[in-house]
Amino acid sequence: MQITHFSDLLEAARRQDEPQRLLMVFASAGLPSDASAAQRSAFANGEGGALTPVLCVDKRPEEIGSFESLREESERTGINWDIVFVAALAGRGGYPPNADEAVQPLRMMVEQIKGGRIGQFVAVSRGGDLLQLRAA
Repeated sequence: MQITHFSDLLEAARRQDEPQRLLMVFASAGLPSDASAAQRSAFANGEGGALTPVLCVDKRPEEIGSFESLREESERTGINWDIVFVAALAGRGGYPPNADEAVQPLRMMVEQIKGGRIGQFVAVSRGGDLLQLRAA
């Protein structure tokens, strides 16, 4: 199965042998106030910038109807975001991880994103498409 959209990722998570919990960190893209003209130009062209985690959530795949419903739910918070990073936490013995088990991995995701260590996460655009990002 080729995964190019969040819906593909959701379907793959639902098909795993062990139940999954998806960990999602929503981030906004921006530039520091002291950004150079070259950095501002690159950012305007969709390159560079910094990602700041602004919202976290964990859900079982069955709790997500579609990417559109997830995006609408996030918009109701009033928090603006540009990219969502996704990771999966596998259950054991046929039982999915509970929300308490997701707290520490979500915190670790946030810290990794703050540090630019994003390679192990799936990055998804506001449209639900998977993105290829390069860490600086």
